[in-house]
Amino acid sequence: MRTLERTAPAPADLGTAVIGVPEGTDIELDLRLESVMEGILVTGTVGGEAVGECVRCLEEVREDLDTQLTELFVYPERAAAAVAEGDDEEADEVFEVVDELLDLEPVVRDAVVMNLPFRPLCQPDCRGLCSECGVRLSDPGNEDHHHESIDPRWKALQGLGELSQDGEGSGGEGEETDR
Repeated sequence: MRTLERTAPAPADLGTAVIGVPEGTDIELDLRLESVMEGILVTGTVGGEAVGECVRCLEEVREDLDTQLTELFVYPERAAAAVAEGDDEEADEVFEVVDELLDLEPVVRDAVVMNLPFRPLCQPDCRGLCSECGVRLSDPGNEDHHHESIDPRWKALQGLGELSQDGEGSGGEGEETDR
């Protein structure tokens, strides 16, 4: 058994379209490598900081990562035995020890991406943006933000009220109306 504590630069595409760990930033690996019958069992944590944007208001979101990691890297002869037994599906999902080396990047990527928030928010009660003018509704002073809106089916009739107040088109004295 060996322990490994290392700081490494984050690989490209360590995240989703909305949030992820920026390429080249530091990620902390605190791992335990154990020799077992089938191969090497890797357990531990991956830490770092994910950066993205709020899905409601597009403000920057920063979230600390502390992701658990557990993966078995099998010896090549064990992987070959699984293929010989007809476990092709399982063989595709197996990580192998290659020349006594472990490629941790895909394992770290799988663990980190699976633990990122699907819909990151800048704050749990983020109200988002106004759909008409784009103002951020959670900002101070925007608590009562709203727009007067008229149902589009009645919008054509809006001008009639103004005409009747001016005395035009009211059908009063001296005007002839067609019926």
